[in-house]
Amino acid sequence: MYPHATWTYPTAIRFGAGRIAELGEACRAAGIARPLLVTDPGIARLPIAGRLRGLLAAAGLGAGEFSDVQPNPTEENVAAGLAGLRAGGHDGVVAFGGGSALDCGKVMAFLHGQTRPMWDFEDVGDWWRRADPAGILPVVAVPTTAGTGSEVGRAGVITNLATRTKKVIFHPAMMPRQVICDAELTVGLPPALTAGTGMDAFAHCLEAYCAPGYHPMAEGIAVEGMRLVQEYLPRAYRDGSDLEARANMLAAAAMGATAFQKGLGAIHALSHPVGALYGTHHGLTNAVFMPYVLDFNREVLWDKIDRLAGWLEIDEGFSGFLDFVLRLRRDLGIPHTLDKIGVDKARFDEMARMAIADPTAGGNPRALTEDDARDLYERALEGRVG
Repeated sequence: MYPHATWTYPTAIRFGAGRIAELGEACRAAGIARPLLVTDPGIARLPIAGRLRGLLAAAGLGAGEFSDVQPNPTEENVAAGLAGLRAGGHDGVVAFGGGSALDCGKVMAFLHGQTRPMWDFEDVGDWWRRADPAGILPVVAVPTTAGTGSEVGRAGVITNLATRTKKVIFHPAMMPRQVICDAELTVGLPPALTAGTGMDAFAHCLEAYCAPGYHPMAEGIAVEGMRLVQEYLPRAYRDGSDLEARANMLAAAAMGATAFQKGLGAIHALSHPVGALYGTHHGLTNAVFMPYVLDFNREVLWDKIDRLAGWLEIDEGFSGFLDFVLRLRRDLGIPHTLDKIGVDKARFDEMARMAIADPTAGGNPRALTEDDARDLYERALEGRVG
């Protein structure tokens, strides 16, 4: 049987094939009577978007729509959506799509009742306390990819075009009130996107597991998330109609986002500047950097990765796990080097400075210096692991 459950951790999650039919009920449970549907232009043209519109109409919910969301959403996307949210008198958001649409929709809902500019709520210290929680609108999140896990996250990643950097906007109340994880919505995802988003979920779990600090619950979730990716991502990549694989990848994505409250690391710190400057797919970029960062962290992670390899039934400890990552990337068609995703060395100095300033850099188990970051970019361009 395909997985089917109703969860309330970390929020209320309606998990199972066909549960998109409960969209109207989920909106009512979240206290939304007049939602704004937030998605991206590609999904807005697909039949599934028409089905969502029909479900909302059938539930008697007057809905508007905003679909001007870029693959790496910008402050302009948020501002345009926020203007429509306010002008339409909407009382909540249905965020539908991949991580970009979900992040943009969540940040729009968060900013609805705020008077300060968005960058005042960057995930720095306790800046989130600047917000008026009464002004935050509820969100129903419906992912169509199994990667970011934004549907169970308390933040959104938005690109600051002035500085060409990705910024994390955070508030505990940004967590969606209701989530619908319906594997049928991910069936049409092409193999390359299935691979990229799936490796994003794996990166979240891996970096959460490796981040320093004490959070055994997050580590346990991360380990099981990696096991699900190990077993089911190759199946979803080979056969996009495999609902069991698609469902378990949705679970792994949500688990990654739940676990990384413990921290992320150099994979994301290196990846964010590349995405901001070159517009690369986030999950794919994470996958390219993964073995280089693992090798960089080898000395401080040897014992921990040995344990992880044992739990995942991978022989030869750290070395075996690194080989597994390289093999998984190869089997999924992930490029081994940066040039294959359109990145050259022209901006390495700039990216190295951006990487060490990225908030995820502090979660790496080994301190990341500017020289280290530049060396890792060079290794990833040349293909040097070990």
